[in-house]
This record gives sequence, structure tokens and C-alpha cells, in this order.
Amino acid sequence: MFFTIPTIMTWTRIVAIPLIVGVFYLPLAAETRNVVATVMFIVFAWTDWLDGYLARKLNQTSSFGAFLDPVADKFLVCASLLVLVHLQRADVFVALIIIGREIAISALREWMAKIGASKSVAVHMLGKAKTTVQMVAIPFLLYDGVLFEMIDTRIWGTVLIWVAAVLTVWSMVYYLQKALPEIRARVK
Repeated sequence: MFFTIPTIMTWTRIVAIPLIVGVFYLPLAAETRNVVATVMFIVFAWTDWLDGYLARKLNQTSSFGAFLDPVADKFLVCASLLVLVHLQRADVFVALIIIGREIAISALREWMAKIGASKSVAVHMLGKAKTTVQMVAIPFLLYDGVLFEMIDTRIWGTVLIWVAAVLTVWSMVYYLQKALPEIRARVK
């Protein structure tokens, strides 16, 4: 099911990447660029939940949608992290941890699927927690201002992105531990 409503919503997250990056090259005031990029990120990140909900509700789940959804999320997060590093709002080390984990776990999942052991690296609560924290940290860092005259989004975003980095490593260790018995059996 290539052109279902949920799949089209997933594609919008991929299309959003150059739009979010491009905002920072527009001749606008920095605060305006920050707000526009933040709103765009929130809207497109929200489609991650919405497309899954609609796929189940409309009975439009597909193996292609199940493949594309996490790819779109990873592209959106990785591109946003690179923008934040460029803007000096996120540490390069955090970006390397998060992007490196995404590549490693994606490769692990692909390999485990090829050997028929994909259930051992199925999505776990740690991975969902990592994603949730990232999806809160990134808009805080994109906004880079004070909300409601009391919430410094740079400070909160920085703390949250480091929490996301810790959860990233923790979830990677978890997935590797789950896959280790299969890896040992195949390597011998």
C-alpha cells in the first residue's frame, strides 16, 4: 500500500527535512526562523503518531509503511540534529551518539531480519522513551528562547538531548544484548 493516507503522512516527514533546514537560510529574523522551524518540526513529528494511529484505525497497515515510518523518523531527527550542531545548540558528541546508534541498530535489525530473528530486536520501551525525549529536546533547541517568561528552552533542550543520548546508548546496549545469542549462533 504505497499511497495510503498514513504512508503519505510518513512521506511528508521526509519532505519536511529540506524545509526545516531551509528555514535557517531565509532572510528572516533569527527568532522568526526559530519559531517557524520549531512549529514545522512539531507538526511533522506529530505525524509520526498520527500516521500509526490512522494506519490501524483505517486498516491501512503495510509492510512498506512499517519500513518507511522509522526511516522517516530517523531522517527527521538526524537532519535536525545536524542543523542544531551547525547552529551550536547541540554538542557534536551527542549528534554522533544518536546518529551512530541509529545506523548501528538499523543495520542490526536488517541483519536480524535476514536471518529470521527480527523479533529479538523488536521495538522496546527504551527505544520509545529515547524517541520521546528526542522529540521534546529538539524543538526546545530549535526554538532557543524563553517560553512563558520562565522556561529557557536552550537549557531544557540541552539537558533533554543529553538524557536522550544516555537513553540512546542504553537502548543500543539492550538491543545488542537481545541479539547476542543469535549473533553468537551465526558467527560460529
